[in-house]
Amino acid sequence: MMLLRSSFAIVACSAAALAVSASGAAAKSCMVKAAEGTGSDEKAAKFQVDEALLQAVDWGAWASWMANGTTPGYDFGKRKYKCKKGGIGVSCRGQAKICKK
Repeated sequence: MMLLRSSFAIVACSAAALAVSASGAAAKSCMVKAAEGTGSDEKAAKFQVDEALLQAVDWGAWASWMANGTTPGYDFGKRKYKCKKGGIGVSCRGQAKICKK
């Protein structure tokens, strides 16, 4: 009877450790990146920011995004930008949370 309780306790602890480990891995699969971009207008500058954000994470995802607008293996979520006019057009700084699927 004591052996059965000990085995159950070990299984329960192992399951709990696995759950904590899995949730920790899921939390580590997202990263926040920041980049700058310059363009002739705000749309072009934001495009440059988006390119740099993806290049900082995965060149394959960037290439796919350039080719067809998808980022296989990643969720390229909402971006935040701060843009200002000056120099040769518009300069933007951007930030995004990018998660590996």
